[in-house]
Amino acid sequence: MEVSPVYMQSDDSEPNRPAHPRGCLTGEAGKSEHIRAGHYVDFPVSVVLPAGGTGERTGLQTPKQFCCFLGRPLISYTIESFERVLWIQTVVVVVAKENIGLMTDIIQRFQHKKVRVVAGGSTRHRSICNGVMALGEEGKPKVVIIHDAVRPFVDENLLYQIAVAAKEQGILVSFSIQAAGAIRPLVSTVIATTSEGYLDHSLERAKYRASEMPQGFRYDVIHQAYQRCTESDFEFGTECLHLALQYCGTNAKLIDGPPSLWKVTYKRDLAAAESIIKETLSQSACLITGRWEAGVTLANVLQKAFGALDMELNVMPDLMGDNIRYLLRDWNFIQLSVSHSCFSEVEALLVVLKSEKRALLHPVVVISLHLSSTEEPSTSRRAEESAALMGLASTAKLQNILLYGIRLHQPGDTEQWERSALRVAEIASALIGDRNPALVGQLLQA
Repeated sequence: MEVSPVYMQSDDSEPNRPAHPRGCLTGEAGKSEHIRAGHYVDFPVSVVLPAGGTGERTGLQTPKQFCCFLGRPLISYTIESFERVLWIQTVVVVVAKENIGLMTDIIQRFQHKKVRVVAGGSTRHRSICNGVMALGEEGKPKVVIIHDAVRPFVDENLLYQIAVAAKEQGILVSFSIQAAGAIRPLVSTVIATTSEGYLDHSLERAKYRASEMPQGFRYDVIHQAYQRCTESDFEFGTECLHLALQYCGTNAKLIDGPPSLWKVTYKRDLAAAESIIKETLSQSACLITGRWEAGVTLANVLQKAFGALDMELNVMPDLMGDNIRYLLRDWNFIQLSVSHSCFSEVEALLVVLKSEKRALLHPVVVISLHLSSTEEPSTSRRAEESAALMGLASTAKLQNILLYGIRLHQPGDTEQWERSALRVAEIASALIGDRNPALVGQLLQA
C-alpha cells in the first residue's frame, strides 16, 4: 500500500502570518465555546487592559506587549482571549500616548472588534484609572475586569467566576464583597531582610497566596476607589483589590486560578508562550467522513492512530446542524473523499471557512484525504488531480488557509488498515504540528 502526497504547501508563506492556540477563539468561534461551557451572564461586563509598561525586565527595546511571536504581537493574543467571550462587551486597552498609533494599527490589522484605545498615565494605577473612567463615558458596565496585557492565556471559565463573584457576592453575604481576584500558590518562600542585608524572618508559605490577574469589580466600587485614593497610591501602588478594600470596604472573593495565568516578564517567556501556542495548535483535528461507508472504517482506525500520537480526532459525517460547532472550534480539518470528483467537498469546506473568516487571525490547516480504490488511476489523471489541488491550495493560501493533499490506497485487511492509518496520522501530525512539508518527505522515506 502507498501513502503519497498529492500536494504539499510550501513553507515560504508571509513572515507576518498569525497563529493562535485552539483555546483562544474569535467571532463565531467564541459562540461554540460559550455554549459548550454553559456560561450565561445577564449583566454588562467590560475589560480594562493596562498596556503602558516599558518592559524593562525583558531587556528588549520594544515593550513586551508589542513583541511579536508567530507573526503576531503579544497584546493581540490577550485581546482575543476576551473577544472570544460573547458576554464581554468592551475591551479598553490603555497604552502610552506615543503607542496609540501602533495599537490602532494592531486593532485594524488583526480585525479586533470590541477594542477601544485610551491614553495611559505615568504609572500603572494612573493608566488603569484612565481606562475605568473611559468605560463610564459610554454607559458604564455593571462589572469591570482588570487584566494584564501580558497575560495572554486566560479562559472563559475563570472570567465567568470572577465576573459572577464581583456581581453577586454582595447579595449573598452580610458584608460587602463586590470584587474578586485570581490567586495562585506561592512557589518560593518569602523572607524579610534587615537593613544590613541579613535574614530577619520568613513567612509560612502555606498561609499566603500570590495575587494574580484577572480581577473583577463592580464598576461603582473601582470607580469610587480611584476617586478616593491618594497621590501616593497612584504613584507607588500596584494592587487594585487593596484600593477597593481600603477606600470602599470591599472584601474580595479570592479564586484559585490555573497555572496558565503566568505573566510574560522576561525575554525567555516570549519563547515559552510561542511554544504553548504551537503545542495547542497540534492537539486536535476534525475528520469529515462525508458519510462514505469506507470513511467509517477509516475513521475508527484513524482515531486509534491519532490517539497513539496524543492527538484528539473528532469524527463528523459533515459540518451541518449541531456539527457546526466543530467548524467553529477546531483549527485543523481532514476532509475524506472516495470519489474522483473529490475536490468539490474540499472546495465547499474552504468556502465555509472563508465565509466564517476564521483564518483572518489564525492559520487553518485543511488536509484532503483521498481514499483510492484498488484500481490505480492513470498517470495523467493523477497529474490532473495534483494540479487541481495545487490551484486550490494557492488560492487558499491567500486566505491564510494551508491546504495539503494525501492519497491513500484502500487496504485489503485490518492489519493493513492500521498500518496505513498510522502513516496518515504521522503525516497529518507533521503538517498540523510543524507546518513543515520537509518532514513529510522524511516520513515517506522512512
